[in-house]
Amino acid sequence: MEFCRPSQLAAKGVMGMNKRNISYIGRYNPRRLYKLVDDKLRTKQIALKGGIDTPSLVSVIGEQHELKDLPNRIRGLSGFCIKPAQGSGGKGILVITKVSDGRYFKPSGEEVTLLEMERHVSNVLAGLFSLGGKNDVAVIEALIQFDPVFDGFSYEGVPDIRLIVFKGYPVMGMLRLSTAASDGKANLHQGAVGVGIDIATGKALHAVQFDRPVTHHPDTNKELKLMKVPHWDRLLTLAAGCYEMSGLGYLGTDMVLDTERGPLLLELNARPGLAIQIANGEGLLPRLQKIESLPEHPVDVETRVQRSKEWFQRDSQLA
Repeated sequence: MEFCRPSQLAAKGVMGMNKRNISYIGRYNPRRLYKLVDDKLRTKQIALKGGIDTPSLVSVIGEQHELKDLPNRIRGLSGFCIKPAQGSGGKGILVITKVSDGRYFKPSGEEVTLLEMERHVSNVLAGLFSLGGKNDVAVIEALIQFDPVFDGFSYEGVPDIRLIVFKGYPVMGMLRLSTAASDGKANLHQGAVGVGIDIATGKALHAVQFDRPVTHHPDTNKELKLMKVPHWDRLLTLAAGCYEMSGLGYLGTDMVLDTERGPLLLELNARPGLAIQIANGEGLLPRLQKIESLPEHPVDVETRVQRSKEWFQRDSQLA
């Protein structure tokens, strides 16, 4: 495996963690607003207030004594997702895609007993998966209906779309595809495939798994260059609108496509990771600096999206 020298990375406009933290997160994200996005339940509330659709909320469990009522809260559901409100990096998310005769199954087909599910929720409440280990609440959401356009591009899980938004402009996009290694979760650190997406067209550009280039999905062998994200303009518009909704200047938006409801906002991230640069084969800095060079005056969402598509368009590079 080849490694780049720092000077080579700088020449490609690749942004490191210190630069991200100091020049962008620290400068453009007021700390008082972090609580709005670090808590998925609060994010859902402000999104709905802002007219942005999110996965349907089934229930919230906030106290250990409520565990005994868990069977009643999930009764009648054919699938659901349990997640910590203050979790990060995909930790603590339990996805149940099949319920049969009182038995619960993960995307892999592995059974999860009710006792194991209660123990998982108990761990969520105790803060095992939350930022800083603080006590948390468990959010139960309806299962997202997998859009068939992604058949073969994701393995045992729903792919999501990450967009980096800077001062209201979508600057870089990535599709995260679950794999057997990632246990059906769209998390790159756990082995999901990251596919860089052209801001202008929604087409695949470049793909990686475990930071190494790939051209086909490791489990389905689907050729990744065939991927084109539908509803792309709508996704860009939703992401751009999260700037006004959250007040954060530098953020990551995570969205999914539901076959019935269309684009849905999963969560916002005030400290989005940097792996999106690897997935795109390109650094963020030139794009961020382009936005920073603009005059300081209000620009509406539609204009911002159109400008981003013009400025950051690229041709497909997947071999």
